[in-house]
Amino acid sequence: MGTRGGGLYVGRRAAATGAALLLALLVALLALAALYGRCRQKAATQPLSPRAPGPAAPPPPAPAASSVRRLPRHLLPLHYDLELWPRLRPGQAGPFAFTGQVNITVRCLQDTDTAVLHSAGLRSRGVAAVRGPRSEPGAAVEVAGLRQEEAGEVAVLELRGRLRAGHRYVLQLGFQGRLEEDFDGLFLTRYTDRGQNRMLIASQMEPTYARRVYPCFDEPAMKATFNIRIRHDPSYVALSNMPAIDVSEVKDENGSLWTVTTFNTSLKMSTYLTAFVICDFDYVTKTERGNEIRIWARKEAVKNGYVDYALNITGPIFSFLEDILNVSYPLPKTDLVALPDFGAGGMENWGLMIFQEASLMNLPSDEFTSRKAMIALIVSHELGHQWFGNLVTMNWWNDLWLNEGLASYFEYLGATFVEPKLSLDKIFYAHVVQPVLREDSEIARSLSESEDKIKGSFSLMSLFDNITYSKGASITWMLSGFLTEKLFIRALTSYLKEFSFSNANQDDLWTHIQMVVDAQDEVQLPAPVKQIMDSWTCQNGFPVLTLNLTTGTIRQEQFFNKNNRKSTDSYNNTWIVPIAWMRNGSSQPLTWLDKSIKMFPEMQVSESEYDWILLNVNLSGYYRVNYDQLNLKRLAQLLENDPKAIPAVSRFQLIDDVFALADFGYVPIETALELTKYLAREDELFIWNVVLLNLIPDNLESTLKNHEVYPLLKVLFVKMLMLWKMTILLKCIWKNSWQQRAGWASKTVWTSHLNCMLSGGTTLSTKSPF
Repeated sequence: MGTRGGGLYVGRRAAATGAALLLALLVALLALAALYGRCRQKAATQPLSPRAPGPAAPPPPAPAASSVRRLPRHLLPLHYDLELWPRLRPGQAGPFAFTGQVNITVRCLQDTDTAVLHSAGLRSRGVAAVRGPRSEPGAAVEVAGLRQEEAGEVAVLELRGRLRAGHRYVLQLGFQGRLEEDFDGLFLTRYTDRGQNRMLIASQMEPTYARRVYPCFDEPAMKATFNIRIRHDPSYVALSNMPAIDVSEVKDENGSLWTVTTFNTSLKMSTYLTAFVICDFDYVTKTERGNEIRIWARKEAVKNGYVDYALNITGPIFSFLEDILNVSYPLPKTDLVALPDFGAGGMENWGLMIFQEASLMNLPSDEFTSRKAMIALIVSHELGHQWFGNLVTMNWWNDLWLNEGLASYFEYLGATFVEPKLSLDKIFYAHVVQPVLREDSEIARSLSESEDKIKGSFSLMSLFDNITYSKGASITWMLSGFLTEKLFIRALTSYLKEFSFSNANQDDLWTHIQMVVDAQDEVQLPAPVKQIMDSWTCQNGFPVLTLNLTTGTIRQEQFFNKNNRKSTDSYNNTWIVPIAWMRNGSSQPLTWLDKSIKMFPEMQVSESEYDWILLNVNLSGYYRVNYDQLNLKRLAQLLENDPKAIPAVSRFQLIDDVFALADFGYVPIETALELTKYLAREDELFIWNVVLLNLIPDNLESTLKNHEVYPLLKVLFVKMLMLWKMTILLKCIWKNSWQQRAGWASKTVWTSHLNCMLSGGTTLSTKSPF
């Protein structure tokens, strides 16, 4: 990647892209006009559903085909002494291998004559041994044999004696494996730096790839401490979770010299958080509250200042999270490594976070801020994991949302802290809540699965999806909203302090929230916290609330596609729903819907056209709203007369909800279009974004062919007023064309939207640019 000069350069490729986008916007304009002119046919559009940005659910590696076998609870690991020796020399041809030795101190919880631990793709090296009990110096238990069960990814030590409950033993195993050029376990990657071909070694252990690197008890609840030592070529530096405490040299059997880097004893942590990098990168460094922060990258990238921005925000985000959670970061150092190629946006390994290069780099001379926003989001997500995932880890993968959902929630808080120009609510709703609502309505999976379900051939990687990340963050946002942020943070602090260096499930979180709720009388809930929240985490999908203004009745049902419903389908879920609402522009006290149907006399309206109700104000709840025709007509008229009488986020929600309702057969498409007539007066970019997402379907060409030309022409002139506003949006997209050339970012409206918002363009100018 070369440096970039000042000014805006638009090459042929970027110009072509801009032209294509302009054409798409014009087509959307024509589509809108056509739908106004004649819209009696059934809409067959399928709105686009972009994923949430940043690290919220990155494309995972291909899942392993093997089964998810749980280990017996006879042995509990306490400590690992681990040595790794990747046999890699610069410029050497492959194939490459690594060898190692692991000594695992365990406590025996139940008498057993076998020791079962995880191992996958590794071969035994040397003789396995079991030393102990530790209370008897020199004692050992003879190993009759070592059996590898590849299907279950376990190694079984068969013993001639028995391990006795209450005693400690040391399992000693030598091993060897292959260094593959993939992104699982310990892997090799090739890249170019300063015109030279280079190689490095890095690791990715989550969810169950530590067993591919060393024999271990590879389950999140089996935490232990680690002493790690790495042998490597002297031209490389070795990194791991903890600071290096010794660097020495040793010769192998051929007299060749190797460097040995020894690291300090780790904190108690899960195996999936162990991490290793062996490279010849450079770094930049700062210290924040005693935490030494280093960002490692290719020498050229460091020299050109590409990681300076990431370095400048990492310390402040750390401090922000420490202050808001009232729990200190417990490690003395933090390394962030930018790999030229990596299978995810980032990985939160304690003390050694690993990122894809594009997730940490920007050009220092560049004034555009969309890339900075993306970096802030990704870094903030991984830093959030230092508390949610690393300090407190879910018991098992069925509660992965406790890691990823909470980290995704704090991702946005941290990013907006270091980038105040980011509009937190607009970004969160447009790029977390709205996309996952579209996805969640068609996925038959709950946020928290039962442990029993995640067995057999179930792929753990399938849990790393938008449900876990974005629905988890959305439910957290809703929870914080009805509790108040003060009580929510207080409960999180209590939860983190009780389960530090340990594990928890979602019931543990509910317990701590309930304790905080019970200790005050300001916030009153209609049911226990567990009952409320289980209705959102243990059921798939979400509700749609239908409001009848005449009777003041609200009815809930699971939101589903009525066009595709089969007679055997069952949609009987109900939720305990918090309802933030307003009447005629005035906010009303929070109320709750705790049954399928309920009457709210305060929501009955008069015959005045100025008497209207708005539910789920500012998208505070994870659900959609379906209004009766009377209220929709009044809301549409209100928008045409005074759009800002309704909050911007609620305008966004109204449009997205009504198009989703039309798409799923709840309301006719004409109803959705009524709410778009005001758009000539809309000046919020993120609302135009959701309009475009709904008006540019995959089958746009066939949709247009079903309409006559005359209605297009009839309304086209009136709608030309909108074109210059779309042009500003196009310019924002066009300004980001350099990112394409650098190979960094996609051509998404999300990127341009962030760019405009961060550069002061939160709203479009009401003055024509022409």
